Amino acid sequence: MVSPYTLHIPDTRLDAIREKVEAFDWTQLPDAGGWSAGVGIEDLQRLVDHWLNRYDWRAVEERLNRLPNFTTDIEGERIHLLHLKGDGSRPPLLLLHGWPGSYLEFEKLLQPLASDGHDVIVPSLPGFAFSNPITGVIGPRRAGELLHGLMGRLFGPTRYIVQGGDWGAHIASWMAFTHPEALLGFHINMMSIFAQDATPTTAEERERAARSAAILDEETGYNHAQETRPQTLGVAMADSPVGAAAWILEKFGKWADLPARADGSPDLWSRFSEEELLTSIMLYVAPAAVVTATWIYHGKRLEGSSRFPAGTRIRVPAGFAAFPDPVFLPPLRSFAAKTYDIVHWSDMAAGGHFAAWEQPELMLADLRAFIATVSEAARE
Repeated sequence: MVSPYTLHIPDTRLDAIREKVEAFDWTQLPDAGGWSAGVGIEDLQRLVDHWLNRYDWRAVEERLNRLPNFTTDIEGERIHLLHLKGDGSRPPLLLLHGWPGSYLEFEKLLQPLASDGHDVIVPSLPGFAFSNPITGVIGPRRAGELLHGLMGRLFGPTRYIVQGGDWGAHIASWMAFTHPEALLGFHINMMSIFAQDATPTTAEERERAARSAAILDEETGYNHAQETRPQTLGVAMADSPVGAAAWILEKFGKWADLPARADGSPDLWSRFSEEELLTSIMLYVAPAAVVTATWIYHGKRLEGSSRFPAGTRIRVPAGFAAFPDPVFLPPLRSFAAKTYDIVHWSDMAAGGHFAAWEQPELMLADLRAFIATVSEAARE
């Protein structure tokens, strides 16, 4: 059963969050120097000032409730989703976010895609936002099974298309591996999972792999913490909304495609508003999802889903939008083709890790082009 859902965070929860934000003692937070060792304190203070003095969650909640929100249980796990209905002339679309994003990354794509004729499904991943609580740790491969079950409940045996970035891309790739018969194709804007025996063989592939490894060594301490010790980290984030905001804000600053200030720090405010950033953060803090959303990293380790088995060749048609992500560098097409059947590849001019949020027009155009490619192939 799929039921309409109305977002409502209790006043007691909102009051508790505000009290903790107000009580944060800035004198206990020395500055290591801008963004040189993590989140920039001045930018965080600007965000918190807006949080206390201008941000209105109830107004945001009212706006979000104008979207078609639903919930359902899949194999005992609660899944929150948006479902915009098209006229049924085009295949269903499943749009998947990652961490620390949310279903709202796709907000500007919803109506155009529904107008094209697609039913558009945008879930909160298990443990994220209102897909909460969950019964335990859920990794990306298990998440893919649950979301495939969701699409089966909604559309029966009708084949569908998946788009995803970050964890959404990881989950989409596992769905293509596990249920190739169910997908017409999948379109991703991050590619980090390959066959275990896929190795760089050209000088260009080796150079890209080395450059990527150097960046990831600097930027993925968060991943190791959330993969191995999410519960300990969770104690701090559950207790401190400002701490959770800092943990998340750093990723928006470092992963988005942003201009740099004179000191080299990211200019967050050139692309994002305080309102947008706080709403994304509140979707973790307000429904008490900030801890369970990190469990997907631990789940990846437990289920061993960071690589496909040796010899894997994903046969579902794949599209890749190579946005200039400053941290998770796109692979070369030649390397991607060792694991995936690439039928569509675009080198994008702008947009970082949160591509559908940062550059919705570019993402929409590329997704439409991919859909046209796989739809034409399916008719042949």
